[in-house]
Amino acid sequence: MISRTHVHAIACTLILSVTLLLTGAIFSASAAEPALDRPATDESQAYGPELEGFDYPYPVRSFSFMSQRQAMKMAYMDVRPKEPNGRVAVLLHGKNFCAATWHETIESLADAGYRVIAPDQIGFCKSTKPQQYQYSFQQLAANTHALLAALNVSKVTLIAHSTGGMIAARYALMYPQQTEQLVLVNPIGLEDWKVKGVPPISVDQWYERELQTSADRIRRYEQATYYAGQWQTSYERWVQMLAGMYRGPGKEAVAWNSALLYDMIYTQPVLYEFGRISMPTLLLIGDKDNTAIGKEFAKAEDRAALGNYPELARLAVEHIPHATLIEFPDLGHAPQIQNPQVFHKALLDGLAKLRMAPK
Repeated sequence: MISRTHVHAIACTLILSVTLLLTGAIFSASAAEPALDRPATDESQAYGPELEGFDYPYPVRSFSFMSQRQAMKMAYMDVRPKEPNGRVAVLLHGKNFCAATWHETIESLADAGYRVIAPDQIGFCKSTKPQQYQYSFQQLAANTHALLAALNVSKVTLIAHSTGGMIAARYALMYPQQTEQLVLVNPIGLEDWKVKGVPPISVDQWYERELQTSADRIRRYEQATYYAGQWQTSYERWVQMLAGMYRGPGKEAVAWNSALLYDMIYTQPVLYEFGRISMPTLLLIGDKDNTAIGKEFAKAEDRAALGNYPELARLAVEHIPHATLIEFPDLGHAPQIQNPQVFHKALLDGLAKLRMAPK
């Protein structure tokens, strides 16, 4: 017979397992992942809710504007080349990235003659974290357009990574005359996660998950997803960039805005409108990527089919009228960080070919 004590222990174990499933951090890791030694870094550094205390590679400016009856400040870097080619590249970061993570891409583009503008979107990094905001991709695209108008920039080459790819797709649809070229680097949103088995997730669930964020969980998630199981000490800077905001005095504001942003990503697919993207488009895809928002909430049989980037990229190219696909077979979600030399050569070569292609 099973004693009352054993029954109680089993029940407690089941309750704990369900709780961890519902509120576990976004940066979770499976037991099958390779061991990752804790780096010899200071993990006590805390940053403010607008990433105060974390240095960017170039001077950070601030664009002030009103949005949804609130005063907003959008941080951005504006890097001028020594020998201009007359073109402007706008870099849009991903969900767990910031404008600073484009550092080597900014250098490569500026060396090639591009003026480079790299903003932090509202809700991210060094920009405003509003307590209440109706996040949408069209709102973030409009904010970006307002910044460029304030800088007297009328035509751009839009280069976007991860969640930035969803913003960029919406921007290209809203402002086709201002978007000369579109580059999508491992964009998310190439599939509709709701349709493919990810169940509804409330903002409160996202928020509880984000409150559990730690450097170790970030590191393990990034190793498995961003870098195809590899790890280099240079990646640690970006781990601490994120983790530091969750150690700081504004961690609740950071977690809350992150939750609202995840809800936007999950509920606002853009892939159904790919056929209306009119400008020359370049997809740069690390094939080892397996990113899929909310997949840990899906059933095992559904989860296995999510985030198949080689297949998703080829489907995207079929639907985007003037698209070219370049794949990196051994790279993950962040090829521009994992192998910058290979990535930037492909980027610059691809942009040169796009300029020659008819619209």
